[in-house]
Amino acid sequence: MFEKIIQNKDEWLRLTPSTALYDRTLVWLYLSLLVFGFVMVTSASIPVGLRLRNDAFHYALRDGVYIISSIAVVFFCVQIPIKKWEKYNGVLFGVALLLLFLVLAVGSNINGAKRWISLGILNFQPAELAKLSIICYFASFYVRKFDEIRTGFASAWRPMTILALFGGFLLLQPDLGSTFVLFVLTFAMLFIVGAKLLQFIILGFLGLGLIAFFIVTSNYRLARVKTFLDPWADAYGDGFQLTNSQMAFGQGEWFGRGLGNSVQKLGYLPEANTDFVMAVIGEELGFMGILAVIILFVLLSIRAFKISSESLRSEERFKGFLSFGIGIWIFLQSFVNLGVTTGLLPTKGLTFPFISYGGSSLMIMSVAIAILLRIDFENRLEKVKYANPKDY
Repeated sequence: MFEKIIQNKDEWLRLTPSTALYDRTLVWLYLSLLVFGFVMVTSASIPVGLRLRNDAFHYALRDGVYIISSIAVVFFCVQIPIKKWEKYNGVLFGVALLLLFLVLAVGSNINGAKRWISLGILNFQPAELAKLSIICYFASFYVRKFDEIRTGFASAWRPMTILALFGGFLLLQPDLGSTFVLFVLTFAMLFIVGAKLLQFIILGFLGLGLIAFFIVTSNYRLARVKTFLDPWADAYGDGFQLTNSQMAFGQGEWFGRGLGNSVQKLGYLPEANTDFVMAVIGEELGFMGILAVIILFVLLSIRAFKISSESLRSEERFKGFLSFGIGIWIFLQSFVNLGVTTGLLPTKGLTFPFISYGGSSLMIMSVAIAILLRIDFENRLEKVKYANPKDY
């Protein structure tokens, strides 16, 4: 008996059996994050719901609707063959670009930024769709120009032109955080394709130079950097949000104050249920709660990279590049958000994927999960066909 257990240890330890045609591990990670996010958004949003809407569960109910809608989106999008995403990547690209234009023309101005288009119950943020469209477009572009990108010296000029176009619209909102994410995504996808090292060095210096330029030429961005360097110098002014976030983490210690017992969410910490929800998690669940979230996201990113690796080994380059880009996107946005709330990075308006309150971010990220599930499904189906060719 013990010999059988040892021989089949991989199957015992595997959440997704090798005979399954979909990645159960990815599904469970996604659902775990949704449930955890709903609990924490409910806890973090009660004070702001009472203050702004006279309803303690106003934001929790809306978040519940977003979650149910996102799961429905996954069920729909997982039915779409990856060939369709490759074929119509230009349409997605055009729609994202049009929405970025429309948000500047008719978008809602919230806290001095035009980043949302009001759709009734949902304020849609086109920047989220732009990230997915860029990944999809570049995955297709790098397949078509694979040899040129790998051998040409100045082959990255076209991807950077596309990045400049999207970045220009985002900076007009203004949204430097999303622009930074798009830049890193472009950089990372060039890396997986195998572009020449000198291009990375040039692009790296160019990117850092542009970021420095946009910071220096903008008073509010410069103030954010100064606040980041020393938030306690103006703890009741520009540093108010960051200092309260750091106090939340400090008060949480190892195991937290307990679910629902955060003090900072009681009007002290702005955006407690959106951009700074991780600070509430740190205060209520402590270091161990934060560690649990990090583990879930690391596992999710690893699954995405594993799917990418399997696709590339099968010479399915579009699938490989697309899943790699999605993995980088999820990991990068969660890393940046956590870095901001802990004071390791300057403040940027980026939500924490699947955890923060926000319908557009949750739905677009759910589409990304559906794409990963579909790629993995098609990879597994190809393996079955190869193993049993007579059955097909």
